[in-house]
Parts: sequence; structure tokens; C-alpha cells
Amino acid sequence: MNFQGSRRRGEDGIGMVIDFLLSNARLVLGIGGAAVLGIATLAVKRLIERAGRAADDEKVEQKLAESWEELSSASPETIRKGIEGVVKKHVTKAVRQQKGDLNQQPQMSKPESKSKRLQLCVLTLQERLQQYYQTRAALTTHEVQRAQALALDICTEIQGFLHSRHPDMPLGEMRLGGSLVDDLQVVTADHVCLLMPLQLEPSLWRLIPGEETLITHPLHWMVRRVNLEYFPRGRSYWDRHLVGGYLSAEAVGNMLSKAVLETINWPSISSVMYCLIRPVPGGPDPRLEIRLRDDEGVETSDPPLFISMLPLLRQEDVVLTAQPELTSPWVNAWHLSLYPWETQRLAQLDAADDGRRRHTLQILKAVCRLNPALRPLRAAPLANLILHLSDGESDWSESSLHVRFQQCITELIGYLEQGALHSYFKPAVNLLSGLSEDQVDQMMCETRGDFV
Repeated sequence: MNFQGSRRRGEDGIGMVIDFLLSNARLVLGIGGAAVLGIATLAVKRLIERAGRAADDEKVEQKLAESWEELSSASPETIRKGIEGVVKKHVTKAVRQQKGDLNQQPQMSKPESKSKRLQLCVLTLQERLQQYYQTRAALTTHEVQRAQALALDICTEIQGFLHSRHPDMPLGEMRLGGSLVDDLQVVTADHVCLLMPLQLEPSLWRLIPGEETLITHPLHWMVRRVNLEYFPRGRSYWDRHLVGGYLSAEAVGNMLSKAVLETINWPSISSVMYCLIRPVPGGPDPRLEIRLRDDEGVETSDPPLFISMLPLLRQEDVVLTAQPELTSPWVNAWHLSLYPWETQRLAQLDAADDGRRRHTLQILKAVCRLNPALRPLRAAPLANLILHLSDGESDWSESSLHVRFQQCITELIGYLEQGALHSYFKPAVNLLSGLSEDQVDQMMCETRGDFV
């Protein structure tokens, strides 16, 4: 099985990237980048006007057509260098002309140097990114604490219920997990995971890596029941969920979903906790929806909080989750979660050099979440993009945020064009394989709106 994936692009691929950039200059580059593109566009416009005065319309149209054909067939690096060349040429000419004019007018102040103007442009982009982070991406401390406290109360209710109704079920201590707990959630505090660790007897169960299974998928692991000749079926609580000699993730998930969503008296708990709690039917994973109420018992307009229940197995640094929506159609397969590795690696890198990788990730996540065309791009590809970029870029200080952000956008466009972004920890996994051609085209061509 080939998990890298491939996507052929037409000859207009680069053209679509240019359309995306020109129509979303502020979204992608911020104020400073938009100004640079504006200068380049003005320069090209003046060249066209001069060509129109020097030749007839037919020749001009022919030359323009040939120019755009060359542009659409060029690589992104060639396009970038070409734009920089045009900008540099015309900015230099404008500066010289302005200096000549000012020499004739000694009463006026000297113009700013080119470096100072470029520095102002950079600072503007830096300021806009920080403003976007504060106003759109970052969550307030109060919002995070309120969501965590509410989720923790529900977690306590669920664990108490399972211990009383199923005292023989070997479950570890439940806890909250996900981006809300790891300070990576953006826009609004609206989702959190309830981690439900299963306790397995080490002598009765063996976790098998995906590459060693018949499925051969690196993220699809199996949990085999072993030593049946000495410890027959029934010695472990989880033997009742065996399918073909393997612990079925789907069977375990269905059991816990029924035990929690369909058995607990949620209306009664809602009345005690001053909120409305109801199961979400028909979703890919068992979830609860929580809506806040005011002192008078009226439902508020605050966004709901969704709690996803996630059964998992943990062995040293390996975390397997029961997520049939990711491992379908294999009912026995467990999903190897790379999220703990990615999050830990980003935190370690930032701690080592006081970097802003997680800060950059939050901005990228907010941009994608707030834009319908980019919404299918999840957090995992963005986190891996930053990890890959970190191997070649060591300066992730706050003052370099604008540079790293622009690099992330450039790298992301390249990955989308190729149709492949390989996992940092599992290179055989293509994190963009779940995106359709239409979704990629929308990301690159149909995005509208401003960044800030």
C-alpha cells in the first residue's frame, strides 16, 4: 500500500497560486506583503502602458499573452525572484527620482532611506500578525478556565457513574486532553477530549505496529490477545470485545458510548450543573454538547462546548485511540495518535530557544478556521509544516514572526501544489491525502476575504 499519495496538476497550477495570492494579499501576507504586491502590480501596469504607446494593440496583446504563459509555467521560486526584481528596479528608480527632486527643494526634509522604509513595512506586518493573534486567535484565560472547569465536572460525573455501574471495568483515571488543555486552541473554547484509558494485562495483550500487520498502514495498529493456551478467553475483562483474536476498537467504542451517552440521566445532571447537556447522535465519535444557562435558567448565546469521549491504550510513548472514522473499514484497528509527539516536540523546541513556533501555529490555525475555503486543513498538517521548517530555520524569536509566517505560507502553497505533506514522525503518511482536488483548488483559488 502506498500512503504517500499523489496529485497531478494541470499547467495552470502556478497560475492558480498567483490568483490566490493576488486576490488574498492581505490574507496571506498582511499589510506589508500587500504593499509589495501593489508596487509590483503598479510597475507591471506602467510597463504595459508604455508598451501600448510604442506598438499597436495586437502586438501588445500578443506580448502580454506570451508573458502570462511564461509566468504560468514558471516555478514559484522564479516568480518570486521575478517580482522582487521588478519591485527592486522600480523602487530604486523612484528613490533616485525623488532624491533629484528633493535636491532642487532644500527646504524639504531628507527622504527616509530604503532600509528604513522596508523596516517600517516589516514592522507593520509584525504588528498586524500580533494584532490578529490577540483579537482573533488567542483565547482569554477566563474562557479557557470556564470550559476546562465545566468539562472536568462532567468528566467526574462520567467516571463516578462507570465505577458504580461497571465496577469490574478496568479503566484508568480519566482526564481532559486536546488543544484546549495544551494551550493550542484558537478562536473559541468549544471542544475538548475526555481521555478514557483502558487498562490491559501486559501478559495477555500485545500492541502490534501497523507496518507489521496485514493492513500495513503505519497508523493502523492492532492489539492481539496472547497466551491463550495458558490464560483462556474470559481471564481478561476485555476478552468480550475480541474479534478474530484482536481487541476491536469499534466494539470498545460502541460499548463505552452506550454506557455513557444512552444510560446516564443527563437531564438530571444538567439541572444540577446549571447547563444543558445532551448527547450528539450520529457523529463520527461519541460526543456531548454542553450549552450554558444564566442564573434564571435561560440558555445563553455563548458557543456550545463539545466533549468527545476517546478510549485509548497507552504503552510507554505509544498512544492508540479508538477512532473508527480514521481506521475504517478495519474494525479491529486502533489509530496511532501522533498528536502527543507533535505537541511535545513543538514545546521542546520553543523551550530550548524561546521560540514562537506554537504562536505561529495558533495564527495559522485561526486563519484556516475562519476561512471556509481553508477550513478542511486541520491542525496536524500545519503542525508538521512548522516542524519540517524548524529543521532548516533556527530563528523562531518573536522578532522573526513575520518572516517565519511568510515562509509557512510559501511552504504550504508548495505542499498543496504537490498534493503531499509527509508526517514529521511517519514520513510514509501523507497528511494531505484526505483532501479532494476540489478542496485543494478552493484553498488556492477561491479564498476571499481579509486576513485582519
